[in-house]
Amino acid sequence: MNSEEKHTSFSGTPPTYGFDADRAEEQRRHHDIMPYIDDSPASSPRLGSKSRGSRDTLSSGSLESSKSTELDAEKGLEMRKWVLSGILASEETYLGQLEALLLPMKPLKAAATTSQPVLTVTQIETIFFKVAELYEIHKEFYDGLLPRVQQWNHQQRVGDLFQRLANQLGLYRAFVDNYEVAVETAEKCSQANSQFAEISENLKVRSSKECKDHTVKMSLEALLYKPVDRVTRGTLVLHDLLKHTPPSHPDHPLLQDALRISQNFLSSINEEITPRRQSMTVKKGEHRQLLKDSFMVELVEGARKLRHVFLFTDLLLCAKLKKMTGGKSQQYDCKWYIPLADLAFQNVDESDSCPIPQVPDEDIDAMKIKISQIKNEIQREKKANKGGKLVERLRKKLCEQESLLLLTSPCMAFRVHNRNGKSYTFLISSDYERAEWREAIREQQKKRFKSFSLTSVELQMLTNSCVKLQTVHSIPLTINKEDDESPGLYGFLNVIVHSASGLKQSLNLYCTLEVDSFGYFVNKAKTRVYRDTTEPNWNEEFEIELEGSQTLRLLCYEKCYNKSKLNREDGENSDRIVAKSQIQLDPQALPGKDWQRTVVSMNGIEVKLSMKFTSREFSLKRMPSRKQTGVFGVKISTVTKRERSKVPYIVRQCVEEVERRGMEEVGIYRVSGVATDIQALKVAFDANDKDVSVMMSEMDVNAIAGTLKLYFRELPEPLFTDELYPSFAGGIALSDSVAKESCMLNLLLSLPEPNLVTFLFLLDHLKRVAENESVNKMSLHNLATVFGPTLLRPSEKDSKIPANPTLPISMGDSWSLEVMSQVQVLLYFLQLETIPTPDSKRQSILFSTEV
Repeated sequence: MNSEEKHTSFSGTPPTYGFDADRAEEQRRHHDIMPYIDDSPASSPRLGSKSRGSRDTLSSGSLESSKSTELDAEKGLEMRKWVLSGILASEETYLGQLEALLLPMKPLKAAATTSQPVLTVTQIETIFFKVAELYEIHKEFYDGLLPRVQQWNHQQRVGDLFQRLANQLGLYRAFVDNYEVAVETAEKCSQANSQFAEISENLKVRSSKECKDHTVKMSLEALLYKPVDRVTRGTLVLHDLLKHTPPSHPDHPLLQDALRISQNFLSSINEEITPRRQSMTVKKGEHRQLLKDSFMVELVEGARKLRHVFLFTDLLLCAKLKKMTGGKSQQYDCKWYIPLADLAFQNVDESDSCPIPQVPDEDIDAMKIKISQIKNEIQREKKANKGGKLVERLRKKLCEQESLLLLTSPCMAFRVHNRNGKSYTFLISSDYERAEWREAIREQQKKRFKSFSLTSVELQMLTNSCVKLQTVHSIPLTINKEDDESPGLYGFLNVIVHSASGLKQSLNLYCTLEVDSFGYFVNKAKTRVYRDTTEPNWNEEFEIELEGSQTLRLLCYEKCYNKSKLNREDGENSDRIVAKSQIQLDPQALPGKDWQRTVVSMNGIEVKLSMKFTSREFSLKRMPSRKQTGVFGVKISTVTKRERSKVPYIVRQCVEEVERRGMEEVGIYRVSGVATDIQALKVAFDANDKDVSVMMSEMDVNAIAGTLKLYFRELPEPLFTDELYPSFAGGIALSDSVAKESCMLNLLLSLPEPNLVTFLFLLDHLKRVAENESVNKMSLHNLATVFGPTLLRPSEKDSKIPANPTLPISMGDSWSLEVMSQVQVLLYFLQLETIPTPDSKRQSILFSTEV
């Protein structure tokens, strides 16, 4: 990725519009990559600066602060011991790997002087170059560190050992310079000598000193890469140790010096290491290197096919992963390749472009539901400690469903064209990935390669090399994740996009936010366009729902208003991506925190964001309003009685405004509105502001839609009531259609009159929204997904307890069975053509639609 990413995290007070960039930069210089923690007092999450409190208030806590600091220092020193214990364990493993390399060296050298040598002396010295010397310096380091850790106290010094090791890094320069020749020599010797081939594939590495008899097999090539890998990780170890070493500790300056030496050494060779790992030799001594690879969906004659795509220095190769049978190792089958000299991004007019077959949203959601159900079953079986066969069957089902979702979810075209032949279409989920692939290919094309063609043998060799060179080793499914990997975050992430700086020319700029969900990325929010400026100030807040999300992506676009200059690549009228970056959502850092400010640097542009995360179990709770004068958080019966209306004024006003100018808005009710606008409307409605209709007419229609959703979400009791909710959940599960209809309609008519009339008014509106599905992309299923939990979610104090005890739910999964049930209830009523009502209710319903 070309864009440089720097993230500086802040926590404490909510972000203000006036961000102190100079202070942030100074903190970055002092703390390098370590986050600066803003310890100012926490306050309300509202936007805008707040009172910091009096000096007396701050000083009264100084004693507690002092105690807290001492406690933190004690914890830090304790962590220092654990970090060093981890380093010791790592060194022991590394020494075992170097020993495994040295083990065959002696007999090979002895055989070299006989009449039947396995290798010549020169070949041995080339393959095992500097391994013995590396072993000696790490053995010395390990032997020095072990007794100091065993006789531990908080003042124990180890900095001299790390400084000495850093000063011996020059040995790694010699090893890295020889590494490629060593691997090539070993490969040639293996081909020429079966005895050496056997040795090089079956080297034994001991796991630890405690388990001398326990060994694992590793290849010579894998072991030769260990020192290369070691040198790239050295600085990370020192960063960890420095983080837990107080500045007053005698080790601190020594460790800083060791880190400086390591960083300088790493920067001098880092550019060489990655290409060497990913290169392969072709004819005439040239090197073809792997630059990028990932799994993608290719559209082949209207069918979706999973491919593994490899970008080499001179060509793009599309391969299919063969099914592995009979214990065979992974293999690829080449489908096609394009030399970069012949590759172009297809320019297609919209009228000529092939339509992308769209999979209905309800089908996508049905797959998510099945995935969630199977995951819940797996967890239940594991907890019950039942036989592994059932779990294995469930895992197979999960793999099938996740693979299907991976194939069907992407719908954004990425087209490449061979100037001498065919065009190919990939489907991806995110503009971020499409931009990354384009940038990588264009950057490589600047080197002006000549066109060529590969023989069948060369193509087979290249395809075979993909197994060894690939950086993405498994299809991106959760089933392929290790058990200890983070499951991601579930809940709501509030993001404020403050401003951008560093633009070299005035642009019409806007930002979009994407998060990963079920293994692919989804566009969740978009700022307004800030026109003709080098310093846009959006200060817009968005609420983004997270479904097992681990990454937040930020993309900055230049809005193109001149239709003649529109970028028509891929058959789309797309604006230009100016910059992009991504932030890892840390499950440890985000939950339970106040606002955290982050500066994202990319391509010379800095964008200031603030984030606050609310976990699902807290976001699901309904909180009644403390004051009963407003409308938010107040019972619907209280509001309608006060207003002398059948349907609350806020519902009627929002529906009227959405129907006036939002019926053709793409993603209406699904795209987030600006949170600050929604909050302003909330205050106005609560205060019974007479100018609220004027405010609404001037705001983005997504903010109006967001206000309506917020009103229903903040009702102290759901529209479908707590009392009837379990019955609705049970009714929708009935298999007999006649019994289901009778049950559901009777339950609906059992609602209190204000609830029933308001629901029917809203239902009528949502059906009209869905009539414009071809334009606004909001089907009945989409609307049920948005409004189902909002209208039905019960108001238990502990949201972990399901309203219906027969439905097992997992709070770690937003597509829990409970949420599914809520969506299905609303969808059922949306799909009914008419809702028959007894005469006693008819007048109320007719009146409500006229209000």
